[in-house]
Amino acid sequence: MSARNDVAPETLSVELTEDGFVVEYTDGREVFYHGVPERVEDSVVAAPAKEVHVLVTDPNETEGVLLYVNDLNTHDDILEETGVGRIMLDTGEQEEVFPGVTIRDTSMRVEVEADPETARGRVFVFVEDEMGERSYEIVASE
Repeated sequence: MSARNDVAPETLSVELTEDGFVVEYTDGREVFYHGVPERVEDSVVAAPAKEVHVLVTDPNETEGVLLYVNDLNTHDDILEETGVGRIMLDTGEQEEVFPGVTIRDTSMRVEVEADPETARGRVFVFVEDEMGERSYEIVASE
């Protein structure tokens, strides 16, 4: 498989429903993330070999940015056409991708750590593979 590059995300239209999330790509197509997210404090650590997508919404929850983490399947031009971003991290690397949202690669696992107050919106993490998907909302610890 050829190398993949980081791709900057664009602002996308977001609709939160009681059944999940609708994200409208810049090319007009939509994707639906199923389910009500599980609320977790501070961070999410995905199991190895899972696809990880991070959605950070604006304070009004009508727009957001969507970022794929270590995605090797999607070509750069498709991401650029849809407005979805991508970050590629090597083992041990971490990067603050948005204010208050840090992603790290920890030996085959991806960890997303967030401070929603600093992010000034809601932070959602979608973890999926061919067997299913799970969604999480990172909330501040109480």
